[in-house]
Amino acid sequence: MTGQTAAPGGNVLLVDDQRDFAAGLSRLLAGQFPSWTFEVRTAADEALTELDRGEYDLLITDLRMPGLSGQHLLTAALAQNPSLTVIMLTAFGSVETAVAALKEGAYDFLTKPIDQEHLFRVVGKAMERSLLLRENMRLREKAADSELGPMLIGESQAMRRLRKSILAVAASDYTVLIRGESGTGKELVARSIQALGHRSGAPFISVNCPAIPDALLESELFGHARGAFTGASMSRKGLFMAANLGTILLDEIGDIPAAVQTKLLRVIQEGEVRPVGTNEALTVNVRILASTNQNLEAKIADQSFREDLYFRLNVLAIHVPPLRERAEDIPRIASHFLLTVCRELGVAQKELSNEALSYLSCRAWPGNVRELLNLVRRLAVFCPGERIEAAHVRQVESGAGTPQQNSSVFSPYKETKQMVLDDFTRTYVHRLLEHTQGNVSEAARISGVERFSLQKILKRLRINTGDYRKN
Repeated sequence: MTGQTAAPGGNVLLVDDQRDFAAGLSRLLAGQFPSWTFEVRTAADEALTELDRGEYDLLITDLRMPGLSGQHLLTAALAQNPSLTVIMLTAFGSVETAVAALKEGAYDFLTKPIDQEHLFRVVGKAMERSLLLRENMRLREKAADSELGPMLIGESQAMRRLRKSILAVAASDYTVLIRGESGTGKELVARSIQALGHRSGAPFISVNCPAIPDALLESELFGHARGAFTGASMSRKGLFMAANLGTILLDEIGDIPAAVQTKLLRVIQEGEVRPVGTNEALTVNVRILASTNQNLEAKIADQSFREDLYFRLNVLAIHVPPLRERAEDIPRIASHFLLTVCRELGVAQKELSNEALSYLSCRAWPGNVRELLNLVRRLAVFCPGERIEAAHVRQVESGAGTPQQNSSVFSPYKETKQMVLDDFTRTYVHRLLEHTQGNVSEAARISGVERFSLQKILKRLRINTGDYRKN
């Protein structure tokens, strides 16, 4: 038995296609580190599922296994959780394989048969590293709470991963491509990256690319000289120079014209901008973040987006999950929004009943967090009492105006029946359009409803089929 001091409790996943070996290793380590918990898996794909489901501090995996190899598991596991500590095991040790594993991010590399003293020493140090990283992450998350904002509230697995990704990319200066549906909070993610990085005290410039006419976008971004074009009565520095030493967010990057894409590529590669109407290149030091809700790979295929620009932007990538993938966060988000909105309006604080929160959690939310915020604003304005029930939500949602406030919160039978029917129809149509990706003709064929009748339903319920299309 070694004198290695056991670190406080940690979670370890052991992966080896030889179950007896893995079980024996688990028992050996459990005897040395009794406060830790150990799980054993015999295949890499099973290990990835387990890593996705649980919180692990240390992964110990064999290198050569049938199917997915330990090398692939290492890469996938670190992509899933960059702070995970990984130790590789193999009976085929060599300098080459050891170097390859370490380059891919492994903490250490052990060969079979394993020396017990060396095993305890390496595993103990690896766990110390993991627990230190975990504590640092906890402190950083605590310090970042005020910066992350309400759109990033939630304890779902998707949100925990998003917050970890934000903290990870904030520590670097690489370009980041932020992807997600409309209304998910991509700009807030970008602001959080800037606020948590070393450029936090510098300018943050957000550019809504589609809102600027193509003819003016180049001038807006890079500036222009006096007389460069009709109406250019004076020189003007562009938004890149305005963001110098700080961060610029190019919102909806997929919509910029080809000519601007070419010049943007030069900015990323050379760190220089050339104002319209000049031959002078100006040096600029700016971190570039880009966001999109479009399928850039499809735009590359139809040659409307440059592939080389895509690779320059996609150095680091963050996916912002849609609200439907983190429905368990909706009650907390809605309650936070209601608190904030009531303060903004200067009215008495209202609360959502459990039934109302349950109803909101079952909604489809194609407009994501932005749609939820708008509904909460309407509830705060139109609901006269301090308690908002599910019936109130349905009335406001249907556009019926101010709900009647009474002790029973009952609406007339016909009105309530229509609300229930609308709820069913909305849920049914949402699932139908998700299945057909917004194709109304296909949706009509599957549902047995005439296309014209289905379009009337969509119009009445204010459902936008474009929210369901995959670009």
